[in-house]
Amino acid sequence: MIRYSDVAVGTDLPSQTFELSRTDLVRYAGASGDFNPIHWSQETAVGVGLPDVIAHGMLTMAMVARVATDWVGNPGAVLDYGVRFTRPIVVSFGSAARLEVGGVVRSLSEDDGTAEIGLTATMDDRTVLAKARIVVRLER
Repeated sequence: MIRYSDVAVGTDLPSQTFELSRTDLVRYAGASGDFNPIHWSQETAVGVGLPDVIAHGMLTMAMVARVATDWVGNPGAVLDYGVRFTRPIVVSFGSAARLEVGGVVRSLSEDDGTAEIGLTATMDDRTVLAKARIVVRLER
């Protein structure tokens, strides 16, 4: 677990790349109960104006949060998390979508031992989440 005393504003978190396939979307649908066909049926997705099947928003958020939870060493350290969706992650048949995620410590609170982390999430060099931030409690 990361100690508060070892972190400074501007600390970069190790970036991660996540690959998402249609199989991953079906697995997530089964685990979450979200069987909306835009996440598995190309015909439905295109029919409602999407370019192809898209990843679940909550799956995207979970993958992005992993950069912070892996860094801090404890998923239970998350106190607050929010994003704004700007672009869907399109998952075409036969190929994996690559989500690139990074983070940087924006602020620290000595009072409660927390760090606010700004997160970046891109696919094909295009932002998929805006205003992505997570607050984690660090070890004292």
